[in-house]
Amino acid sequence: METSKQAKERDLFPGALEMMILQTLKWQPMHGYALVQHLKTRSRDLLQVEEGSLYPALQRLLRAGLLKADWETSPANRRVRTYKITPSGVKHLEREVSSFAQMLKGISLVLTPMKS
Repeated sequence: METSKQAKERDLFPGALEMMILQTLKWQPMHGYALVQHLKTRSRDLLQVEEGSLYPALQRLLRAGLLKADWETSPANRRVRTYKITPSGVKHLEREVSSFAQMLKGISLVLTPMKS
């Protein structure tokens, strides 16, 4: 049986990071470090997304045509790769969010105590 410490260390379910990246980029384009900080802040520090997870997810989304990326200069005069969601990324996100909502509803129904 899994301990609570092991449960806390477990990764997000498959597709969760990609869904959060797409949703964040739907609001505004960002570079990788800003994405990490945004996810941390929005989750009230409950989610710690490591760069080792973020950048492979960004590459998968780029390859799938769900994101595009451009090199820009940051206000600190550094070259950064800024990611933007594509129209097909928006459609994909809508499908994934709908599917996730259905799954969450089903799980909630199963976990809700039955009335005797």
